Order: sequence, then structure tokens, then C-alpha cells
Amino acid sequence: MRAHYFQHVPFEGLGSVQAWLVANGYQITATRFYEFSELPDLEQIDLLVVMGGPMSVNDEAIYPWLVAEKSFIRTAVQSGKRVLGVCLGAQLIASALGARVYPNAQKEIGWFPIQGIASSERVPFCFPSVIEVFHWHGETFDLPPGAVRIAGSSGCENQAFQIDDSVIGLQFHLETTKESARSIIENCRDELIPARYIQSEQEILSAEDASYFAINRMMDDILSYLTNHGGEAAPQCGLL
Repeated sequence: MRAHYFQHVPFEGLGSVQAWLVANGYQITATRFYEFSELPDLEQIDLLVVMGGPMSVNDEAIYPWLVAEKSFIRTAVQSGKRVLGVCLGAQLIASALGARVYPNAQKEIGWFPIQGIASSERVPFCFPSVIEVFHWHGETFDLPPGAVRIAGSSGCENQAFQIDDSVIGLQFHLETTKESARSIIENCRDELIPARYIQSEQEILSAEDASYFAINRMMDDILSYLTNHGGEAAPQCGLL
């Protein structure tokens, strides 16, 4: 099995996703757009993971590789490949499928709750009724065609979406570890301007080990669901 990931800046890597992939026997390859923009052979990929970054999906004039990246993502989704998008990655999936990506009413940076959404449509993966997760984003997206919203919050309506059984986009960061939290702060500290949904550096780094464990376990659940590894069932709504 082969997993390929798209990385946009050195300080936003796989985080806890790396450990899950290794534990489950995946060969891991990457395209690091800050170094090179060579894309893989889609037929050789079982899982595509699209990570975050501080740029906008609309910055094609500044980052011309965004055009090719979005085209690749579109083809992967249409081909039925398993695709996971995190923050910028979710926005790239939305944009690649024709949805609008634009500034959110406010930035969300730090630990804030999201709510799982029980939909009348078929939603195989179900978030807990409430879980506190790590955020670092200033933009949001409209739902792409065929997507079902599976999480939201008071600060951002569309926090997560799913397309069929093969694509999940997350506006937030379930892969965050203590080390990756420190890394993004070191590189994006200038964004920590006091606001309703922006915590201070001290508040962010004061999160307990249990907080990281909870979100990393949820990421494991999503990866297991997307890849159907071992046939695990999706979590029931309202349960962590």
C-alpha cells in the first residue's frame, strides 16, 4: 500500500498521520511544493493526504504549482481514490471541485470545540457531538458538489465535509502533536493577535497530553475509515 502526501511548507508535515501510516504498513512518498512540484503517478497511489499551509488556494499567481495540484486532486477524487485534506488541504479539495474558498468572518487559532452534525443524508463517518480540536486558519469554503457537512462550529460553519466513502476534508488539525504545535507557532507567531477565536501562545501550548491524544485518536479513526483498514466501523454520533 502506498500513501502520498502533499506538503506546502516545511513546518506543516504529517504529524500523527506519519505514525499511523507506518504502523499500518504504508510506503510513504511526498511532493514538497516548497522544494519541487513533481507529481506522482496517480495509479500507484492508494491514499492521498493533502496537508496545510499559510497560503490561499487562490494564490495561483504567487504559487503557480497550485494549478497542477488542484488538477491532480480533482482527478484523484473523480477516480475514486481515498483523499484526506487538512486545513489548506480541505480548501484545495473544495476549490478543485469548483467550490468557493474565501476569508472566514474571523480567524480561528488555538483550541476550540467543533460539533458533529447528524445529517438526514447518509454520513458514514460521524464526529462526536462535541470535541475540542486544534485550529489555525483564516479562510473557509463552500461545500463542493456532492459533499455532506459533518462538522461545524460557532466560529466556522463548514468545519468538515465528506464525499461518498472516499474523501474527507477537515478545516482543523487532528494530526497536531506538541512538536508540530510549537513549530507552527515559531513560524506563524505574527498571527497571534488577540481576538475572539485566537488564543495566546501560552494558551495554545498549555494544552494537556490528553488533548493531543484525543485528536490524534480521532485522526486514526478517520484514516482507518477512509482506508477501511481492518474493517473498522465509523464512530457513532455523539461518542468519542
